[in-house]
Amino acid sequence: MQLLPKTTTTTKLIRNFSKALKLSATTGFLQGGIQVHAHLVKLGLYNVLSLQNKILDVYVKCKEFKDAHKLFDEMTVRNVVTWNTVICGLVNCGNNYKPCLYTGFSYFKKMLLDEVGFDPITLNVLFRACLELNGIEIGRQLHCLVVKLGFQLNCLVNSALVDLYGKCGLATEARCVFDDVMYKDLVLWNVMLSCYALNSLAEEALTVFKLMQLENLIGDGFTFSSMLNSCATLGSWELGRQIHGLICKLSFDLDILVASGIVNMYAKNEYIEDARKAFDCMTAKNVVSWNTMVVAYGRQGDGKEAMKLLKEMLLEDFAPDELTLASILSSCGSVSASCEIMQVHVYVVKFGLQSFLSIGNAMINAYSKCGRAASALKSFNSVPEPNLVTWTSLISGYAFNSLPKDGIKMFEKMLSAGVRPDQIAFLGVLSACSHAGCHPQALEVYCMLSLLLWLMTDEYNVSKLHAVHGNVLDECAL
Repeated sequence: MQLLPKTTTTTKLIRNFSKALKLSATTGFLQGGIQVHAHLVKLGLYNVLSLQNKILDVYVKCKEFKDAHKLFDEMTVRNVVTWNTVICGLVNCGNNYKPCLYTGFSYFKKMLLDEVGFDPITLNVLFRACLELNGIEIGRQLHCLVVKLGFQLNCLVNSALVDLYGKCGLATEARCVFDDVMYKDLVLWNVMLSCYALNSLAEEALTVFKLMQLENLIGDGFTFSSMLNSCATLGSWELGRQIHGLICKLSFDLDILVASGIVNMYAKNEYIEDARKAFDCMTAKNVVSWNTMVVAYGRQGDGKEAMKLLKEMLLEDFAPDELTLASILSSCGSVSASCEIMQVHVYVVKFGLQSFLSIGNAMINAYSKCGRAASALKSFNSVPEPNLVTWTSLISGYAFNSLPKDGIKMFEKMLSAGVRPDQIAFLGVLSACSHAGCHPQALEVYCMLSLLLWLMTDEYNVSKLHAVHGNVLDECAL
């Protein structure tokens, strides 16, 4: 074994190797970690616990779990950092890989059997694992352990617990945990606000925000983003405007996420001019703010403005998402802007987005409203796995364009494909039958639908169906 250089102290070597291993773990540079590992063995520093933990961290962050398990088993001494490193690595291995998550819990059980005291970091990562596994029952068991061992006073643990309950739709249980904490930090307040916003409990979020103000807590960008989201959900423009004023007063409007939230709040409340002003005032825009503004114009049926903004968005090198494109197609269809629809269609094909159901369905609707039934059919055929909405869009489109035979034929194909019709599908094909008058095929479908309506009266709201049903009777003089 090579002796340590006399000019270099062991402490300094340990410090330098520790930095090198940390860098390898952070950057995912596995080869660097392996080389340092080899040097440590050569220099006789391999058994230093802090360095072993760092090597372990490199292996788990590089997803080299075989080497990590081997090193872990070879360690004669393990502390809470050792156990946390392995458990965190397994939980964070990505891609919702459940075997890794379950292995993480197995290590936690071994940790308890070895009587190694865990800490808030251990619990925090295990609560995240519960979330990935949708394992609320395991989470409740951990919650009991938290209370039993006195961790309920720790804000980090409680924040993770509130987050777990909130994301599992258990807002009441999340609030109970929150209320039991005597000294709350800003993170815990924010997680509670986020929980209510996530569960569309906007009024409860506003109540928590008011309590927060009574505690003289100003909040941060995350706080105001959650509040703006709640105002958007609640449809409370007036309160949203007041929060906007407070945001500007505290200069949080410079935060890009908060600024995007302001645009979204006004847009969701259908104050398009205010949304546009907030959008134009943004010093820097992100893809969320662009998409929000384009969708807002789309929902208002302002296809031309939506297209204009989309072109600006593309010039700024921002890519629209599927919701944005579907919204533009819908608005262009409403004003029969076939040229704009074709431009969007070209973009969709160019970037391979035609497989998205929302875009395919919107394309069918848009072309149908512009009287381009053949293009609507081509769009239908480009959808890999059409759903009920896809079929219904084409059937209704044929009825809209006075092509009843095609609509009836498509309805029969839908039934043959095993797709179960809903009220809108019934309306579409009944409308097609009405246009077809006394055509034999229309009469055949009419009789079939009459039977279906009689069988499904309890399941469907058939008042509208009966109205169209009457039109078919009039047309056929039955």
